[in-house]
Amino acid sequence: MQTLDVISVNLWQILISLANLVLLFLLVKKFLYKPVKNILAKRESELEAQYDAARKAETDAAESRRQWEETLASADAQAEEILRTATERAHRRGDTLVAEAQQKAEELVRSAQTEAALERQKATEGIKKEIVEVSGALAEKMLERELKTDDHRALIDSFIEKIGDGDD
Repeated sequence: MQTLDVISVNLWQILISLANLVLLFLLVKKFLYKPVKNILAKRESELEAQYDAARKAETDAAESRRQWEETLASADAQAEEILRTATERAHRRGDTLVAEAQQKAEELVRSAQTEAALERQKATEGIKKEIVEVSGALAEKMLERELKTDDHRALIDSFIEKIGDGDD
């Protein structure tokens, strides 16, 4: 019978072990499980809050980047517009200066042509007066004496010399 005592089942011991197990389970559940569960829930809510803050920061960064890109594009457009306007003004100013220069050059040319024409007219009138005076002097000399061929040549030579002397 000794072997049966070793293999035998003691019901009271099983009940006491089960009671200990249930008591241990209730104690662990009351004092350990709920606080740990609360700590884990608190930690989970903190992590969610951090994730939400990170998502919000990412959204804000994307919005800031979009606004910055719009501002940059607007600045590029404004710079291009300013450059185009300045170029147009410079072209207009250059065209105005060229037109003014052409007008002044045309006025100078007209003035020079008018002055040259007046000088030519004065020179022509001067030559005509001189020819009239010389012709008058020649006619006067011719009337004073009778001309021979040699005298005639001498008279023409003196006429030519007077014309040459008159130019100086």
